[in-house]
Amino acid sequence: MPFLELETSLPGARLPPGLGLELCSAAADILGKPAERVNVTVRSGVPMVLSGSAEPCAQLIVSSIGVVGTAEQNQRHSARFFEFLTARLGLRPERIVIRFYPLEPWQIGKNGTVMTFM
Repeated sequence: MPFLELETSLPGARLPPGLGLELCSAAADILGKPAERVNVTVRSGVPMVLSGSAEPCAQLIVSSIGVVGTAEQNQRHSARFFEFLTARLGLRPERIVIRFYPLEPWQIGKNGTVMTFM
């Protein structure tokens, strides 16, 4: 059950329509998970400073069970997420940062229980 949180200093009007759904589909493909299990949040117009500059930027946080736990996995994921984000947001790669967080099934609650018991 991947969770993606995209924050950007770009105003909402500069984001492509349907960005959340596109990111959901891309993440499902990149992480090898069904789109029905991917959760996406997009926040625009966030005051941000990246690498000491307030120039337009974005950060993506990717949390998931089992698919973001190694440097090798995340290197592959990073390349593909950067390709998606630079194309959709029109930002240079140096204005984007991605953080990966591995999750355990007991850390995600759903339907009154945790994923461990589902």
